[in-house]
Amino acid sequence: MIRIHWPVHGAVLNRRHGEQSAEGLAIAVRGTAPPLEDVRVNGCRALRRGEEFEARVVLREFEQEIAAVCGGKNEGCSHGGIYGTGEHRVRVVWDRASRPRYAFQIDDNIFFLRHIFQRRPASIFEVSYLGMLRELHRRYGACFVLNLFFATSEDDFDLSRLNADHRGEWQDNASWLRLSFHARSEFPHRPYQYAAPEVLTADFDRVATEIQRFAGVATWIPPSIIHWAMLLPAALPTLTRRGVKSLSGFFVPLHGGGYSAEGHQEGASAPFDINYQLDATRSEYLSRHDAMMDFASGITFTRCDIVCNNTPPQQVASILAPLADDPNQAEIMDLLTHEQYSWEFYPNHISDHRSRIETAIRFCSERGYEPVFMNEGFLGLTQG
Repeated sequence: MIRIHWPVHGAVLNRRHGEQSAEGLAIAVRGTAPPLEDVRVNGCRALRRGEEFEARVVLREFEQEIAAVCGGKNEGCSHGGIYGTGEHRVRVVWDRASRPRYAFQIDDNIFFLRHIFQRRPASIFEVSYLGMLRELHRRYGACFVLNLFFATSEDDFDLSRLNADHRGEWQDNASWLRLSFHARSEFPHRPYQYAAPEVLTADFDRVATEIQRFAGVATWIPPSIIHWAMLLPAALPTLTRRGVKSLSGFFVPLHGGGYSAEGHQEGASAPFDINYQLDATRSEYLSRHDAMMDFASGITFTRCDIVCNNTPPQQVASILAPLADDPNQAEIMDLLTHEQYSWEFYPNHISDHRSRIETAIRFCSERGYEPVFMNEGFLGLTQG
């Protein structure tokens, strides 16, 4: 049986994976096939070493199929294809405009909006949380997506109660500060893991409508992470229709139970968790790579690299530096934290939360990573 082992189906490839030129991206396609069989990859004869084969393929399109064929289907096979015929096809994505970039998302936002509702500040940046983000933007050029709940878990505030007095200010800052959907509320955990797609889309549409009402259309951006990153596969097409192009998760391997990315102990009902219920093969791949395309939905899945509220400043470099040195993980830094840890009234308030956020941003900035919004263009960039 013939099989392509690299690249895998859905792989997102960039200049780090081959030689990029005006002709395209030249990559080495590797796989295995029965020994002695003639193998051709996209029509070109492959080099053979026992069961292994390798061939040079030039990617010229954003999406491109790679076909490896062996045996009687190949003209000029001297031994007549004694093992029969076979073929294996994969489809990959060429991120032709790729360059180092980072995205910063903040989950679980609702407290700062309740604060605006209660205090009625003249400027949204009088709220210390937003003031901190603006200062980090001015210092490093950082961009942020704030993923919102519709309501507090106490149900003492929801987005429908917020007026539109600051809509102009939101829109004036939409070049670096966006608002998006996360869930109806913080609890229950994993609200969409087994929920019908209609439940998710109803919450999604409600939050999107409110954001565009009080902050303007320019401030809205489709989400790149859904609360707990667990959905039924049937929900993906409904997200695509609402403009979702990428989804970030953790793709955490679990063995007999463990701790989730948000610090809660969970049972291990599957080999991977916080993974949008993708199969184990793709989850394992995403645990070691920046991104992977799901062609059925058109959504590209990405892996979160760091959760700042879980990472003291002195540990940030030790987490991000190895990724920056790995060609499969270096191109995109996917940064995340959670709003609640910034508030002193929160029981688990982290006094150095700002420092944790800033240290991660500074790491990326000093290494030439560009801030982007992942759901604009393809993974934050416009393809040429």
